[in-house]
Amino acid sequence: MRSQADLGWAGCAAVEWDPLGLSGAWVFRGTRIPVAALFENLEDGVSLAEFVEIFPGATQEQARFCLTRALQSP
Repeated sequence: MRSQADLGWAGCAAVEWDPLGLSGAWVFRGTRIPVAALFENLEDGVSLAEFVEIFPGATQEQARFCLTRALQSP
């Protein structure tokens, strides 16, 4: 799997980036939850439903949007 930086998150409505926030990591919009946490948890076998339970604030819609974006990224 490619790195988060390679996925081109700019313009993705589900995420945001603040160079001063959370060490400059991409996070789910309106949260401090790093997008990387989604991919790390999925790799560990966590389902989307479990992910949003573990990380309240992130929604299944945001997670699906990120997964779709990752799959469509060149």
